[in-house]
Amino acid sequence: MKSKTLIVAALLIAVTALFLYSRRPQPVAVEAYTVVEGEVRATVANTRVGTVKACRRAYLAPATGGQVAQLRVKEGDKVKQGQVLLEVWNQDLKAQVELQKAQINASRASAEQACQLAGGAEREAARMTQLQKHKNVVSVEQVDKSVTGGKSQRAACRAALQAIEVAEAQLGVAEAAVLRTLVKAPFDGTVAEVNAELGEFVTPSPPGIPTLPPIDLLDVSCLTVSAPIDEVDAASIKTGMSACVSLDAFPDKRCSGIVTRVAPYVLEKEKQARTVEVEVTLRDPKDLAELLPGYSADIEVLLSQKERTLRLPAEAILENHRVLLIDADHVLHEQSFQPGLSNWSFTEVLSGLKAGDQVVTSVGKEGVAAGVTVSVKP
Repeated sequence: MKSKTLIVAALLIAVTALFLYSRRPQPVAVEAYTVVEGEVRATVANTRVGTVKACRRAYLAPATGGQVAQLRVKEGDKVKQGQVLLEVWNQDLKAQVELQKAQINASRASAEQACQLAGGAEREAARMTQLQKHKNVVSVEQVDKSVTGGKSQRAACRAALQAIEVAEAQLGVAEAAVLRTLVKAPFDGTVAEVNAELGEFVTPSPPGIPTLPPIDLLDVSCLTVSAPIDEVDAASIKTGMSACVSLDAFPDKRCSGIVTRVAPYVLEKEKQARTVEVEVTLRDPKDLAELLPGYSADIEVLLSQKERTLRLPAEAILENHRVLLIDADHVLHEQSFQPGLSNWSFTEVLSGLKAGDQVVTSVGKEGVAAGVTVSVKP
């Protein structure tokens, strides 16, 4: 009987153990990352989308209103600096130019006549003076009258020469009035848009009231990316720093950029998110290929980098620089570490972890917490 009792007790213990084993908590399947060395780059990115811009852009309109008499370009044309793109009707002003040129010619002829007369009068006065001194043939009154006449003629000569200068200045005014009716290219570029037709009446924009310009000219020989950076991050950005540009229209980053401008003021468009405008210029011609002004773009400015250092992926890091470390028994433990360089992808580990440590990356999964037994997914 005693042996039967022992057998029954053993069976009860085994069944109980089997039951408890079947009821044990199952390990939580997690994804893990093994701490190894790699590159970490400390970068700063824009807070709102940036824009690809031409290095120069001009909205061109004539300085004076009028009817379009000549339209010498169309959209897409390549133009040179100083080339006339549009001309407003200006026949009356051109007639004024011709009139002033004729006036200059007349003034020169008058000046030549006056100066010739002045020369003759001065020579006559000199002869009269000599006769009065040596032969006493003429009276002092006649000499005085002759000298006065010579001086008067010389003054008339100077007045005629001044009249030429006045006429030339008036010609400059008339030519400037003609130039105000012309639209010339201020730089080599490409005509992006033409908003005028022959015979239409165009006017310059009134102060404070922007209107559609007759011609939009772009210089696409160089392109910049302008993007707003949060005021907190902008303090660490300096001109000359390397930068990468990402565009929605293309899959690959373009990393030949350098910071060429950091705005000297803070934009206040949004009271709670003030930003500083930063411009990045791409230097590699390959990076400029297929880019068009107006594309949306993001910039990532490189502040510093380390080629080989212990690093953690961003998805493994909890608040206050903590991770869930997997020990040899596959049990999770919270572990703090000291961070170094950091970006959106990786953070440098200065202390608290060593190479080969495994940390959980699926920290948001239900049931993942310190003290839990886990199984690592392959």
